[in-house]
Amino acid sequence: MKANPKSFLFKIISSVIGITLLITVVTSYRTYRKIYSPNVMIHNKEAEFLYIPTGSSIENVTKLLVDKNYIMDRNSFEWLAEKKKYKFNVKPGRYRIKNKMSNNELINLLRSGIQVPVKLTFNNVRTVDEFAGVVSRKLEPDSMAILTILNNDKVLSEYGFNKSSVPALFISNTYEMYWNTDVRDFIIRMYKEYNKFWNGKRRKLASEIGLTPVEVTTVASIVFEETSRQSEYSAIAGVYINRIKKGMKLQADPTVKFAMHNFSLKRIYTKYLEYDSHYNTYKYQGLPPGPICFPSVQVIDAVLNYEHHKYLYFCAKDDLSGTHNFSTSLMQHNAYARKYQTALDKNSVKK
Repeated sequence: MKANPKSFLFKIISSVIGITLLITVVTSYRTYRKIYSPNVMIHNKEAEFLYIPTGSSIENVTKLLVDKNYIMDRNSFEWLAEKKKYKFNVKPGRYRIKNKMSNNELINLLRSGIQVPVKLTFNNVRTVDEFAGVVSRKLEPDSMAILTILNNDKVLSEYGFNKSSVPALFISNTYEMYWNTDVRDFIIRMYKEYNKFWNGKRRKLASEIGLTPVEVTTVASIVFEETSRQSEYSAIAGVYINRIKKGMKLQADPTVKFAMHNFSLKRIYTKYLEYDSHYNTYKYQGLPPGPICFPSVQVIDAVLNYEHHKYLYFCAKDDLSGTHNFSTSLMQHNAYARKYQTALDKNSVKK
């Protein structure tokens, strides 16, 4: 019996179609897996932050992901990144990547530029160098880049500051901003926050005292260094305002420490009072050139709402509690000072 040519041809066609369909299904499945199957592995966590530096290429991003073992299959990531033209859409920033994300989810996130902002908090900061370090630990610019602009009088003058007064620009608080914020944009943001803080009400209070916002902050920085007791802020501020109004030297111990760049001093000896620096308020009349630290909002407001009294002096109590005795006369102040010095001697506080 002769084979039916048509039947034989039909079988061949059916086989070819079947094989083609099988190949298509297998290829489609593999393609599907490359695109939609989990490819991100965050070990022992649900999510992690990926920091993509400014100027990064797709090769840089891939290396970051591989070096940190965030992706299981590098080839599938690179394949889809090419298909989605990610190399033309690399955006720097701080991205929250989740465990078991697919290549599609990961690349879509990185292409979108949708970052998670950082929270930058600064308080209890003393110097500009220290401040630059705090900021650089939260934002992309390094401390040297930050210091360069904070020491550039030409740039700072655009905002009404100089390198001595610039600590007053930064209001101690917590701010949300993007990790890859550059230094100029950071300054612009802080200047906006400064103007928001120094609203009409605060500027009016400063004007009534006869001080500018920078001068108020300078007084506040001294008060902040004088005591850790918030309950004493307004009283100590009142002493300094009284001295300013009478044309007396401020004679503030913290300004001597700042001038000498020695914040560990527990005792201020007479020989220190002659240290030649315009920050030394024992030697020079008036306020120092700028703040000696970055004071808190609470102490700035305490200066603006200073306690109205007649005290011209204050001295730490001899119980070493950190609180102070206030005096209207130099005689009374000296008596308190002797008791305090005796207490320091008894406790072997030499420096």
